[in-house]
Amino acid sequence: MDRESLLIKRTCGGDEEAFSEIIDIYKNYIFAIILNFIKDYDEAENVAQEVFYQIYVSLNQFDNINFKAWISRIATNKSIDWIRKKKSRFREEILENSEGVIDIVGSSERENPEILLVEKENKEVLNKALNSIPEIYREAIEKFYFKEMTYEEIAKEEDVTVKTIASRLYRGKNLLREKWREENEAL
Repeated sequence: MDRESLLIKRTCGGDEEAFSEIIDIYKNYIFAIILNFIKDYDEAENVAQEVFYQIYVSLNQFDNINFKAWISRIATNKSIDWIRKKKSRFREEILENSEGVIDIVGSSERENPEILLVEKENKEVLNKALNSIPEIYREAIEKFYFKEMTYEEIAKEEDVTVKTIASRLYRGKNLLREKWREENEAL
């Protein structure tokens, strides 16, 4: 059995160190694929995290034919999904802006008291929404987005699996999105 197959087998058996080795082997390859689609380095890193999460949760479905082609397809699909979401968000922003919601673009505009007020209100709404979700999800979101910790770092600190952290972030983002909408509707 070659090293790749052994790492896959060990990962499917719950060995997180084996999965870390898979990440180390393929992270540059995956990142290069993503950067072909997404030119923003930070966003590409976020998509890479999603790709490795998808690989982890789907590994037991891998058919042992061509691992590199399989992960390449996952990276390509996640990149395309990101582009679609970005287009969707752009459309939402246009709709929001057309309804009078101010989009903060330039630094000269930030000096405008009205824009500063909107920014302050948005921060307050975000904090209120963040504080209203369960602590387990809030902490994962704060560590990943504000402290810029990786899934692996958070998992190690929390003494849980990477899969658990990915799940908490996914659920936490969905809860946060719901609370954000509720708070904005209440205004």
